[in-house]
Amino acid sequence: MVLQVVGAGFGRTGTNSLKLALEQLGFGPCHHMFEVRENPTQFPFWQAAARGEIPDWDEVFAGYAAQVDWPGARYWRELAAHFPDAKVILSVRPADAWFDSFQATIGRFLGPPDAHSDADRRARAAMTHELIGQQIFGGIIDDRAHAIRVFREHNAEVQRTIAPDRLLTFQASDGWQPLCDFLGVAVPDTPFPHANSTEAFRARVVGEPEKTAEPR
Repeated sequence: MVLQVVGAGFGRTGTNSLKLALEQLGFGPCHHMFEVRENPTQFPFWQAAARGEIPDWDEVFAGYAAQVDWPGARYWRELAAHFPDAKVILSVRPADAWFDSFQATIGRFLGPPDAHSDADRRARAAMTHELIGQQIFGGIIDDRAHAIRVFREHNAEVQRTIAPDRLLTFQASDGWQPLCDFLGVAVPDTPFPHANSTEAFRARVVGEPEKTAEPR
């Protein structure tokens, strides 16, 4: 199995909802940051990538039909080149809403890894701090104007680089139709999935109680 879908969108742009949708459409399993947390074979690949050692992408994504979210999206350009037949999906959302969600979730884990006493969490924090906090945001993750500028420039770069017939710019609120049209599959008769709200993220990652259902 080789990747059939490359996800180029930043985390907190509906990537978990997109993952579930792709899997429902037959493009699964779909790689996501949760895979790095929950699959012991995955973490060493991304540790190496954070050190500048680009891994064997065929090995990283062996058994996966699709990829969305960070850390894979950090390498959207490399993955699009390595899997030339894969379609590319750029998941997006309004910039201010993205920043608010990012700050309330992922941004809380991108600070200096020394803040963690547990060795395993410190190692994971070091990887995300480098790949996302440093390499994508230049170490500035809590400045709204800067982060939104990075977000918008990233989206524009993907749209400039990927051929229009290979790229779908997608919001989860768009629902099934544009995604299914792009992938050439039938529209399911079930609602489009909405998952991983801010509260769900905190419940899954840090054990806080889940309260609401704002997806992403």
